[in-house]
Amino acid sequence: MPPKRKAAVVTVEKVEEIDGSGDAKKTKTTKRGAVAEPAKTSRATKKTVSHDEPEEMPIKDVKEKVAKDTKKTKKADKPKETTDETSKTDDKDIKKTKKAAEPEEASEEATNKTNAKDTKKNKKAAEPKEKKEPVKTSSRATKKPVSYNEAEEKPKKVVKEKVAKVDKKIKNAAEPKEASDELKNKTETHWDEVKFTTNKKNNKGESANLTITTWNVDGLRAWLKKGGLSILDACKPDILCLQETKVGDDKLPEEVKNVAGYHTHWCASQKTGYAGVGLLTREKPISCCYGIGDEEQDEDGRCIIAEFEGFYVVAVYVPNAGRKLVTLPRRLEWNEAFKSRVLELNKKKPVIVCGDMNVAHQEVDLANPKTNKKNAGFTQEERDGMTDLLAGGYVDVHRSLYPDQRDVYTFWTYLSNSRAKNVGWRLDYFLVHESLMDNVCDIITHKNVFGSDHCPLTLFINI
Repeated sequence: MPPKRKAAVVTVEKVEEIDGSGDAKKTKTTKRGAVAEPAKTSRATKKTVSHDEPEEMPIKDVKEKVAKDTKKTKKADKPKETTDETSKTDDKDIKKTKKAAEPEEASEEATNKTNAKDTKKNKKAAEPKEKKEPVKTSSRATKKPVSYNEAEEKPKKVVKEKVAKVDKKIKNAAEPKEASDELKNKTETHWDEVKFTTNKKNNKGESANLTITTWNVDGLRAWLKKGGLSILDACKPDILCLQETKVGDDKLPEEVKNVAGYHTHWCASQKTGYAGVGLLTREKPISCCYGIGDEEQDEDGRCIIAEFEGFYVVAVYVPNAGRKLVTLPRRLEWNEAFKSRVLELNKKKPVIVCGDMNVAHQEVDLANPKTNKKNAGFTQEERDGMTDLLAGGYVDVHRSLYPDQRDVYTFWTYLSNSRAKNVGWRLDYFLVHESLMDNVCDIITHKNVFGSDHCPLTLFINI
């Protein structure tokens, strides 16, 4: 039984040791203090419990714990572990007490330990919070507007220089833009404004008695819709050669099956919507031959050979080397076969070759030679092919009559408004045998005739 309480003294029995039999030795401890504070002292003491100095607690609690520990010891037959079990139980109670509520008056040592643990647990969480302090966040938020404002507030000198550069560009581009507006996206030709005649005479002093016009129409049906056939009334050519008709004989539009005043001849590709050439003549040819005599090459319908009284006309659409030069080998084979055929014809009568040769022979024959040396139409192999043909006794009429003339092209891609900017290629030619060159009066490139990505050109000759 605990001793009677006095006004200012509290007497508590203290368990010093537990022997093997489970009996506890009891000692009395007297503490002075206020009667209302034992609970606080008990809580503070629990945090400093150790195996060497057991916690002081009311004897009633001690008896209950001793009874529990004794029961556990008897079941396990391990009396020596009783002290450890008691300590573990005490530790669990301490943890529960910490979670329930922190002591109001803890000892300095216990407080330090608790603070140390809290510091470790919160260390990782505390660091990012420090990085996201209001001041730093505010600083980051102001970075963008600060840099933006700085960019706006440039020195007056820099602003003036930029304005001057812009003005210069506008000034330089002003005249070309006006020219571009006249040509941009035009498909309708003002035929009455196009020149289809010449007053020039040949080296013999003779005026032209024969006109031959050639035109790559890039699709016969589309060309007709754009009014291309009007060239017959405007130009009145004696012979009209058309390339890239892209239509089979059985699908010819009615407008070109029977053309008043002309004999029509068509050579179509076996592939639908591909290649194809046509020939319209006022005078009926003595004979017409379709192809160059090479069975494989002639499948594409690229050539018509018309024989007249004193000459041959060869209307031709030369194969393109293709993107990434995939068909360059076939193109080179064509060059050899075509050259052989033309030289063979020339043994009988002089030959006039006209059409889309698909090559810019010299650098002057295209707007951007440096950037196109490895592109179809300007590879060294294709240019050499043209050189070989000319070496066989043929003359490039345009370059012969106008050796220094530049910026004269016959083809412009539809991309980037190239025609309006005159960024083009000279791919269409008249080649005559040198024996006929003295008979040539003139050649005109009709750059203002629309309806295709190529423009027509006309040869004036006396023969």
